[in-house]
Amino acid sequence: MCGRYSLSKSKLELEERYQAEMLEAFDPRYNIAPTQLVPVITSDSPRGFSHFYWGITPEFSKNKPVSQKFINARAETITEKISFKSSFEKRRCLVPADGFFEWKKVGKKIRVPYRFTLADESLFSFAGLWEEYENENGIIQHTFLILTTSPNGLVADVHDRMPVIIKKEDEKKWLDKYSSEDTLLDILKIYPADGMMSYTVSPLVNHVGNDSPQILRKTSPMDQFGNYTLFG
Repeated sequence: MCGRYSLSKSKLELEERYQAEMLEAFDPRYNIAPTQLVPVITSDSPRGFSHFYWGITPEFSKNKPVSQKFINARAETITEKISFKSSFEKRRCLVPADGFFEWKKVGKKIRVPYRFTLADESLFSFAGLWEEYENENGIIQHTFLILTTSPNGLVADVHDRMPVIIKKEDEKKWLDKYSSEDTLLDILKIYPADGMMSYTVSPLVNHVGNDSPQILRKTSPMDQFGNYTLFG
């Protein structure tokens, strides 16, 4: 699954990369977690950024909140799931990021956090689906989830799933309402390991309340006592 990611670039960098306007204020984010409000680009408004909550309340909830929101969906079965079929057909989005986090189990109790980025640490897009629903107070809210797939060789050493990273040249196709199902499914490929890199990060990332640049700093691997030492 993908349960935490970073978007540490500036508003200007985001606008230049996606050739889209961001009307809302934006501060770089280093530890984005589910339920938080973050920028996405939707198939309905591809020339501008929208701010949606991470965690879909699916269409089948009939405009009532459900106890568990979906933050991820498996790309391999996305056309088979009734809960996501409509979103896949009509409501796709790009989720801008510059890295994501996964935890490697070391023993029974210890998990070491890793950050994964593109090799050049540039911005990229997760494949996302978005949804609109009316909450108990009659307010329309917008939410999204991130599609996941089998890991490439780099991620497989840490976790058995990874988010779908869309190649830059496929982003317009993903947002295009007229793209065929075959075209869309072909986009949902495993991103090649040789185009990415990873490193261990501070355990500060374990706590959602921590959202500072220090989280992204490379750390030495965990020693046998579970201690971390920051470089520099």
